[in-house]
Amino acid sequence: MHSHHHDHSGKSGRTLIWSFVATTAFVIFEFVAGTRAHSLALISDAGHNLTDALALLLAWFAVYIQRKPADESRTFGYHRAGVLAAFVNALSLVGFSGWVLYESWLRLLAPQPVNEGAMIWVAGAAVVLNGGIMIGLHGEARHDLNTKGAYVHMLGDLLGALAIVAGALMIRYTGWHRVDPILSAAIGVLVVWSAWDVIRESLNILLEGLPRGLNLNEVSSSIRKVEGVIDVHDLHVWSIGSSSRALSCHVLIDDMPHSQSEGILHSVNRVLGDNFHLHHTTIQLEHVNCAISDAGCVIPGNCHELHGHGHDHAGHAHHHH
Repeated sequence: MHSHHHDHSGKSGRTLIWSFVATTAFVIFEFVAGTRAHSLALISDAGHNLTDALALLLAWFAVYIQRKPADESRTFGYHRAGVLAAFVNALSLVGFSGWVLYESWLRLLAPQPVNEGAMIWVAGAAVVLNGGIMIGLHGEARHDLNTKGAYVHMLGDLLGALAIVAGALMIRYTGWHRVDPILSAAIGVLVVWSAWDVIRESLNILLEGLPRGLNLNEVSSSIRKVEGVIDVHDLHVWSIGSSSRALSCHVLIDDMPHSQSEGILHSVNRVLGDNFHLHHTTIQLEHVNCAISDAGCVIPGNCHELHGHGHDHAGHAHHHH
């Protein structure tokens, strides 16, 4: 399973770095052209493209970091790096949108003439560039939050560039220069809207929230249905990265030899893997004869040690499996 993931990240890493190079070159070209054409739309779109170049670089860096194996100080590997990158990206986009909206307001109050011919050519080139990058990122964006962040940036750019083309045509045929700031304000709002989803999802992972689409009650009731399980408590499920999840819990079973309880452990792990894609599990088995009270199983130290330790190996073996 792991080698499959690495092939993916190698491919998406290459796509991201080439996209970054292309975008950076385009930003320089667009900024120069925008200054010459006196077009705020082109200059602000160059700024937008610059945040995208940054987004691609962060996304590439995160893919590179995620491929590094776990080490002694980062025992889960570097999955969170990608999530953190997506979060920083989305925040930078919101900040940029604020600037765009402010500039648009100033331009609405005092419209300025622009060279709409240059706007059409430059924005047309942007449509081609962003479209190409989106096609390259599309497959990976479906299952990686980090690449999805970069993909969302590109989508915002593509729509922005199309809007500039339409606006330039409108200026050419109506001479109404306020079209330019109205469009850039619309782009700003669109960008905030698309970035918000990434901010929400990445914050949920960073704050150890329940992975999106999982229901804790469903997880616990499916563990309880496993034959031999009496009860489950101290259940925790969280996300390590955008595509990997972890679970820990205590499972109450009858007093039985270790060889028998091994089967229950395997069944629980199989249910979690098949139904919820939970493969990083730490499950502690507790035996019912420890000390039963009304509040559930209260476990004296020696009993806890005995069974907890024996289980550890079983859980570990599964984890590598």
